[in-house]
Amino acid sequence: MREDVVADRSALLAPPRGTRIETGLRHNVRVGIQYLEAWRGGQGAVPIYNLMEDAATAEISRTQIWQWRKHGATLDDGRTVTRPLVEQLLAEELGRVREEVGAARFDRGRFADARALFEPVATSGELEDFFTLPAYEILVKPVAPL
Repeated sequence: MREDVVADRSALLAPPRGTRIETGLRHNVRVGIQYLEAWRGGQGAVPIYNLMEDAATAEISRTQIWQWRKHGATLDDGRTVTRPLVEQLLAEELGRVREEVGAARFDRGRFADARALFEPVATSGELEDFFTLPAYEILVKPVAPL
């Protein structure tokens, strides 16, 4: 027990403090999208940027984005994290992912599904408990073979 720490309601609900950078926001977008694309393809854990990632990583990525947007957090360059900013970075980072994985892999992958799932759970008004809940709507749709 640490006597110097008081974990009361206000401390637990206080918006986070600290430095937030665009690079971190972009990384959350890319990792979330890439994991969800792999998950949509039936993989439970995948290597992304030399780390083994799973559903927890996607949850952390999208929830951090959601939290920053919800609380109007600012990046170190002064910009506020807004839905339009997240949508802009999502489009840009999808382009980066396409370059990283290659056009052929990207075009035959399920990146559109991943975006359709990631964007609303990262930018909605209310925090979705788990991305898997709305994901079931996507999972039950028939998919053309790759």
